[in-house]
Amino acid sequence: MASLLGIVFPVTFPGQGQLHSRRRSVVKSSSSSDERQTLFNRIAPVYDNLNDLLSLGQHRIWKNMAVSWSGLDKIQSLSFVFKNLCFLMLGLVYVEVRARTGDKVLDLCCGSGDLAFLLSEKVGPSGKVMGLDFSSEQLAVAASRQKLRVRSCYKCIEWIEGDATDLPFDDCEFDAITMGYGLRNVVDRDRAMREVYRVLKPGSSRVSILDFNKSNQSVTTFMQDWMIDNVVVPVATLYDLAKEYEYLKYSINGYLTGEELEALASEAGFSSARHYEISGGFMGNLVAVR
Repeated sequence: MASLLGIVFPVTFPGQGQLHSRRRSVVKSSSSSDERQTLFNRIAPVYDNLNDLLSLGQHRIWKNMAVSWSGLDKIQSLSFVFKNLCFLMLGLVYVEVRARTGDKVLDLCCGSGDLAFLLSEKVGPSGKVMGLDFSSEQLAVAASRQKLRVRSCYKCIEWIEGDATDLPFDDCEFDAITMGYGLRNVVDRDRAMREVYRVLKPGSSRVSILDFNKSNQSVTTFMQDWMIDNVVVPVATLYDLAKEYEYLKYSINGYLTGEELEALASEAGFSSARHYEISGGFMGNLVAVR
């Protein structure tokens, strides 16, 4: 997501390798992006704990799903069928894994690194994971978490502070991209989606975008708003973060529906796009194929 001045500033964290300078053109920042950057910097120290508490740990299931790549059009094994049945019993959709050993992948708007760590387990030590975010505080948390992990695959992750609308990468560089709870907070979503398309390799490479679902169902919308007002914000108040989490409801209301997200991906050039409603319609996952 956007850096403070709309410029990509590579960041080096203690114990991590030196990051290469990869600046692209300067993008004028907006007050909205600066405010959102300040918000995420502020919540960074308690972000993971609040995610676990407020979702009862379910966010880990949703993020595992986001790391899974292809659609449900090809059932390739009994294992695939079994996993689908298990996920459907939970009201979820299972998508077969696409990230492979040795792949180079990007976790966009990576936050404290949950999806990047999952991706590193898929690509292994011979692969490469780039985690990009506009919040230096979130990246510092991600880097500190990385140092506590001993498996060799976690050493393949590199953290970069940067702008989701002006990615510091070459064309056709990545085999797959994830974005968890990020697109909703990007001011220029059209440009961000075009950038995702640009840096993905041609062929069957995919982006998987997980976020809150903006439902067309009034009951789902009512329950979503009620949970935020009566559970999320009161819990955040205990951490002196009520104002920051009140923003959540307004950001969901200003987000795109599943159909609008599919249209956004198609307009960016993706050959196909499908949005899955998960967890009773409270969450959604867009899978788009380049």
